[in-house]
Amino acid sequence: MTSTVPRHTPFAARVLPSRVFYGWYVAIACALLMFVGVGVGYYGLPIFLKPLRDEHGWSTTQVSWAPAIYFCVSGLASAIVGPFIDRRGPRVFMATGMLVNGISAALIGLVSSLWQLYVVYFVFAVAFGMSSSVAISAIMARWFIRKRALAMSISSTGVSLGGAILAPVASKLIDAGGLELATPILGALVLIVGLPVVLLVVSSEPAEMALTPDNDPPAGPPRPLAGVLSREVQMRTWSRSQAMHTLSFWAIFTAFLLVLISQTGYIVHQVTFLEERLGSRSAAAFTISVTAVGSIVARLAVGIFADGVDKRLLTIILFVVQATCILLVVHTESVPATWAITLVFGFTIGNIYMMQSLLVGEIFGLVSFGSIFGLIMLAGQVGSGIGPIGVGFLHDQFDGYGVPFTVLAMCNYVAAIAVLFARPVGEPAAVSAPLPDLPAASTGGE
Repeated sequence: MTSTVPRHTPFAARVLPSRVFYGWYVAIACALLMFVGVGVGYYGLPIFLKPLRDEHGWSTTQVSWAPAIYFCVSGLASAIVGPFIDRRGPRVFMATGMLVNGISAALIGLVSSLWQLYVVYFVFAVAFGMSSSVAISAIMARWFIRKRALAMSISSTGVSLGGAILAPVASKLIDAGGLELATPILGALVLIVGLPVVLLVVSSEPAEMALTPDNDPPAGPPRPLAGVLSREVQMRTWSRSQAMHTLSFWAIFTAFLLVLISQTGYIVHQVTFLEERLGSRSAAAFTISVTAVGSIVARLAVGIFADGVDKRLLTIILFVVQATCILLVVHTESVPATWAITLVFGFTIGNIYMMQSLLVGEIFGLVSFGSIFGLIMLAGQVGSGIGPIGVGFLHDQFDGYGVPFTVLAMCNYVAAIAVLFARPVGEPAAVSAPLPDLPAASTGGE
């Protein structure tokens, strides 16, 4: 965020109306990237699970190792790439990641052995770690401070739109021609949408365009909503070692490790679990869309007021609601109740991911966001990898989903307790870097 940041004016900035603050265009662009990247890479996983198992005769545990690899490796890639994003910006990583993302997604339907499946998912995961959550969250953290929750709610809406639209599309394509038809089409979609958006629209931070966060005056927000949003806190430089010596870091790390074990473990097995109850794979796959629609509605609603509330309390509420939904869906056979629970569960999904970014940004600021959020993402993605394989193992051991889903709910409740310890922290042990000068704000509106 310094005056020495190289200037970069995306092509879109030359043609889009300048009266709108360009940060909002960046938020919409990031939503499109999440739509294809996460829509295929995340919501595609539960759709691909049963066809991979049935077409190749693999067990639930064997197939569940693929998303486990995906989440763990993508988390490791996120942790590695985070500091480079802080220093060099995310665009090169995002463009490369989107390219590899599309190619590897297309290859899923062409595998013929387990080792091939695992290799494809490994590469797929590296691409996702480079191009998605850490990069996009870092961009939003830099473009917005006072309106960060609203901006992140817009950018992350693409995640849920991917589930609402691409999950049923993938299911229909599988019904029409199997994975051999579905995955190349989905991979091509990633390339057709993702690459132009990265190359033509995305700007890494407002300083590249001689703008400031929220389009505020150079001195910083005149009326910050809370002390944690002050310029001093947001521009503080943290090393990873300094962050890891705080209780807040480990509270967030532990909470999202546990909650994403639960959330992803349930989502990846949701279609398989509900297929018998709802009567068909298409009906079960549609629950992914219902979940995603609930996520969109709730995320946008929460984004409107989340900048002005205690984000720890909001996070705890989301964790408890999600845990209760998982318990309820196990203990009901009612189809209408199942749909209602699915919708309420969806209310929590996107907001939990959003709160992960907001808590890190609020406590550790924006300058070192990529480095620290990359580690938190590693925890979350490892949890996301443990969840599906753990559910698959317990399913095979207990011949059903009752025990594994109950364990998932307990993880959520423990995560809610951990969030209580994620409190604002004092100055890091080392001397913070001096506050950099910000460029003059443009006259563009919001």
